[in-house]
Amino acid sequence: MLRADLHVHTCYSMDCSTPLSKIIAHCLKIGINCIAIADHGTIAGALKLEEIAPFKVIVAEEILTPCGELMGLFLKETIPSGPSPEEIIERIRSQGGLVGIPHPLGRAPLKNSTKLLSERILSQVDIIEVFNSRTPFSNSFTKAWELVNKYGLAPSAGSDAHMVSEIGKAYVEMPEFNGPDDFINCLIQGKIFGRRSNPLVHFASTWTKIKKKL
Repeated sequence: MLRADLHVHTCYSMDCSTPLSKIIAHCLKIGINCIAIADHGTIAGALKLEEIAPFKVIVAEEILTPCGELMGLFLKETIPSGPSPEEIIERIRSQGGLVGIPHPLGRAPLKNSTKLLSERILSQVDIIEVFNSRTPFSNSFTKAWELVNKYGLAPSAGSDAHMVSEIGKAYVEMPEFNGPDDFINCLIQGKIFGRRSNPLVHFASTWTKIKKKL
């Protein structure tokens, strides 16, 4: 049985400074044996961790669209941010990947953000993140579950860790899987566990982002 934290960031993200070695050590310490590395705008860290980690690593990416973020999972190449959700979904599919929506109702809304949760987009999505440890509002989890049930999607959970101590605050206990299609089936069978991170972690991420820009 896997304990999968399906939303983790590394030092390859612009707002995270966590080295890959510390991610591995912490996962082994707390019993997380599967993670999805979903850095902002790159899969470089995920590919590197996949090479060196003694557990399953899903190569993923958070990709910014004008309407909010999408997550591609089981990617082979980085997908640049910026294009429309439809174009991003097409690029994920062209790599044989899966399409997810992280924290669908748990961030400040962007212009046109409702489009990301429209029937047109959700009909092309595989996964909805129903628990994100960095999301402060419990009603967003309820609404995310409503989307899962309405559109028959697979529910996911992740810590959205930008600091090593956050890893494992949310995870899915699920069967072992082989490849994207099997992953969806196993995810649907999974059981979600999660607790919220201290809101102060957002300040740490913002400070890291500023330092990297400087």
